[in-house]
Amino acid sequence: MSGNRFGTLFQYHSWGESHGEAIGCVVDGVPPGISLVAEDIQHYLDSRSPGRSRHTTQRRESDHVEILSGVFSGKTTGTPISLMIRNEDARSKDYDGIRDKFRPGHADYTYHAKYGHRDYRGGGRASARETAMRVAAGAIARKILETQIDPHILIRGAVIQIGNLACSREKWDWGEILKNDFYCPDGTMIRKWETFLDEKRTSGSSAGAIVEVQATGIPAGLGAPVYDKLDADIAKALMSINAAKGVEIGDGFDCVALGGEENADEITRDDNGKPLFLSNHAGGILGGISSGQDIIARVAFKPTSSVLTPRQTLDTEGNETTVVTKGRHDPCVGIRGMPVAEAMLACVLADHWLRHKAQCL
Repeated sequence: MSGNRFGTLFQYHSWGESHGEAIGCVVDGVPPGISLVAEDIQHYLDSRSPGRSRHTTQRRESDHVEILSGVFSGKTTGTPISLMIRNEDARSKDYDGIRDKFRPGHADYTYHAKYGHRDYRGGGRASARETAMRVAAGAIARKILETQIDPHILIRGAVIQIGNLACSREKWDWGEILKNDFYCPDGTMIRKWETFLDEKRTSGSSAGAIVEVQATGIPAGLGAPVYDKLDADIAKALMSINAAKGVEIGDGFDCVALGGEENADEITRDDNGKPLFLSNHAGGILGGISSGQDIIARVAFKPTSSVLTPRQTLDTEGNETTVVTKGRHDPCVGIRGMPVAEAMLACVLADHWLRHKAQCL
């Protein structure tokens, strides 16, 4: 199977299945001498781990990460860093009833059509369980950015919409995010989202979500103007997350309604004579290269396809049938998708920083 590696200079190669013995990744291209211990990674894994609230899957995984190589005496050696997380709470029997059926909305049919053989237990390699390793790699990417560029670099995200219930920009407060189970920046939406998702969960249905990620403190100059545009790589990274169906940078589709004079981010000088942008419709990227402004991107996650309502499908022999997906699933996959989106943004930025450093410094 191809496509298990991400990145150019900073890259990781993930491995493992949802119901296998373990999942893991090998992170390569990390400069030597960077302080790194398991706790640096575990902090971010804990924010993605299942079972955090009733609004996520009730599969119980500690997601305890082990560093197997590439670190000595608490510092990176410059060699590949191998990470592993053992699966602890896989219940493969939950999938016995659908082993020969394609779940609509999942990768079952396309995976079978391509490879002719698949691990039906939780989706195998196509499971969102794989995203834990993205978060682990993203934690190392953050360490590169913080030590190589600025310790005050911030990469953070928020869930800004669930179903048709969206947050208010006027009520945005980053401090709210760690106070609720939704990573929601608008405290007035918490009760509404709780009620909405409780109804979805009780009925065996699901809901989609939009996640916004931002990077603050990234210098101007990362990226390239043609095929290696920074925003193109961010879009690919976010679209590669399970259940992602749309990405926009900056104002994205909303910029279509603006006039050219309004959409253009005017530039002046601050008190120190440095460039000062008067707006940020471009989301911190111009011509594929970072401008020094906040980098802003959003990703739309579809509703979880595992639902209790019978759906029409085919089995592996081509017979028409129906399927009900039982087991433990996220009623809104976008909630746990937020830390993954943060991690993928960090991986892209670390990769582009190393590429920029190799060419221009």
